[in-house]
Amino acid sequence: MERSQVSSRNSESRAKEALLNVLPRSAREEVQVGNRPGDLIVGGQELEVKWAGEGNLGDVNDLLARHEHKPDIFMARRFSPGAKARMSEEGIGWIDETGAAEVAIASLIISRSGQPPTPIEWPLRWTPAVLAVGEAILCGNKPTVSEVRLATGLSTGSCVNALRVLAGLGLLEADALRGRQSGRRLGDQDQFLNAYASAVAQIPETPSLTVGAVWRDPIASLVEVGRQWDQSGVLWVSTGAAAASAIAPYMSTVSTIEVYVGAHTVVGLESAARDAGLRPIDGGRLTLRPFPTATTRCLATKVDELWVAPWPRVYVDLCKVGVRGEEAAEHLREVMHGSPT
Repeated sequence: MERSQVSSRNSESRAKEALLNVLPRSAREEVQVGNRPGDLIVGGQELEVKWAGEGNLGDVNDLLARHEHKPDIFMARRFSPGAKARMSEEGIGWIDETGAAEVAIASLIISRSGQPPTPIEWPLRWTPAVLAVGEAILCGNKPTVSEVRLATGLSTGSCVNALRVLAGLGLLEADALRGRQSGRRLGDQDQFLNAYASAVAQIPETPSLTVGAVWRDPIASLVEVGRQWDQSGVLWVSTGAAAASAIAPYMSTVSTIEVYVGAHTVVGLESAARDAGLRPIDGGRLTLRPFPTATTRCLATKVDELWVAPWPRVYVDLCKVGVRGEEAAEHLREVMHGSPT
């Protein structure tokens, strides 16, 4: 699949998610895909929607220059003040991933201030693509461009660069620089996992949302919530203690649950919670977070109706929850070293 096609499809998906997140639940149920690529139908009215990338003034100006007529709505990661002013001048509605919106089209009127996203600074060399490829390799995929590209869905260029970085860090080995013996292979798996875990630990926390969940059986209840997410089209995978209980049981009880869902912002997490009938609450037992890498969902497995994150990510998340969590993480490492998938 061409990279441009993947990028276009991702932009359309993010644009639809941004719109759904700012609509009331009753209205969200009426949103459909339009006849033209990127268009959405809300309450029977077809809207021409265009993705404006980062949302800078230059992004908005470029879109306006490329289209003879004005689209109904522009969407972006986060619109700048200048971009907002320009769209206001042109009479174009806008929505961004912070949950901010200004739309007034016929009966569709939306005005929200939104929440600024938490900035993420990636550690040197361990980019999101390198982390994703690292997860794929630790899950048993061979460190070749073709195999990690198939496993992760990343572009060929991203896979080539990620493998080069991992080799440069001494985590992949080869018998020769060129020729038939130059194929890379995983060296010391413990060293690789430790390096991966160290890199993840240096990344600032992504947005999260805690919700109330009074569950006598947390795992069974999570499976039921997962069914509701499946019906609503919300992607999700469990991690931490809940996931470990499915693939490498160690703890006798699971008191808190962590789940990754297909959302990019706190607003998106709140939307996912509402889809499952859950309400945000400080100190809640269920924590929702965005998917940390492109491979977290691609490499997920289903165990007894419970979607489970790739085991390296589960290992890292267990290490964050105290002594018992670290013990469970080491147990998971021992179990998975005997089973690469």
